[in-house]
Amino acid sequence: MAIAKAERLMNLALCLLGTRRPLSKRELRESIEAYMEAFGPDRGGSGSDDSFNRMFERDKDDLRELGLVIETVENLDGDVGYLARRDSNRLPPITLDAEEAAALGLAAKVWQQARLAGAASGALQKLRAAGLPEDVDPYGAHGALEPRIPVHEAAFEPLMLACRDRRPVVFDYRKANAAEPEARHVEPWALECWRGHWYLAGWDRDRGAERVFRLSRITGKARSRAARFTVPVPDVVTVRETVARWAGEITDRSARIRLRGGAGYPLRAKATAVRELGDGWDELDVPYGHGLDAWLVEFGPDVVVMEPAELRADVVDRLRAVAGG
Repeated sequence: MAIAKAERLMNLALCLLGTRRPLSKRELRESIEAYMEAFGPDRGGSGSDDSFNRMFERDKDDLRELGLVIETVENLDGDVGYLARRDSNRLPPITLDAEEAAALGLAAKVWQQARLAGAASGALQKLRAAGLPEDVDPYGAHGALEPRIPVHEAAFEPLMLACRDRRPVVFDYRKANAAEPEARHVEPWALECWRGHWYLAGWDRDRGAERVFRLSRITGKARSRAARFTVPVPDVVTVRETVARWAGEITDRSARIRLRGGAGYPLRAKATAVRELGDGWDELDVPYGHGLDAWLVEFGPDVVVMEPAELRADVVDRLRAVAGG
């Protein structure tokens, strides 16, 4: 369905760019194969006309959002026509200095491990054809740098395309504390790599709230849906800050725990305050974020949660679940 729409938009853009005079809706309907197949003479009627008008208006709006300048012209008889003048849709000459070209080269090399490698190399070739100076090597200025962003998760590409096309997705997701995955219905906003892991930020329809998902915990295929988003996409999607906040690295809350001496060095590294209690125990203040209860359980009898009460209850529940098998 996505490919069919892209082909229809491309044909409409070519018609509007290739005409020397404004074309009416009727002429466009009779010229574009996708419109003919859906709303041809054998499918006539007012219902078909209304459906075509809605599709055409959506297509026209989509092309305008993509940057195509479409003019609406009304002739002396009152008929309305459409065209896209080439001079209005011609991009200005591309001029890049050595530093800008080097930045593009580094960006292309980032994706060498992903299926985007071909697209990145193709983009640089197009820049060459568009006027990038031959004496500027986009790779050479910083040839000693070899940036890499590992992309091993199978869900990366379908989620990236869904973010780009603004299409909801469905995938099975296994939480850190869950034995079995569960289906999640998400309106994807953005992907970001943080500390070697890829995360997706979006709107979880089932929970009615913003959520962040670690791609390595997605099982099976991420399947896109044709429905539209129900929640506006934020102007700025801060995946990294959201993940850091969930992990307790950006938080205004803290938890007070007791830690056995000589144990729990990762907790000591994160602690904002450490107090010696004697008898082989220390008291620590640690940032309290999402997932802290699961982390504290890993230290077993070396950790005792003092406050807050809800964190203590979560840790006790987890320990009981482990003890019960």
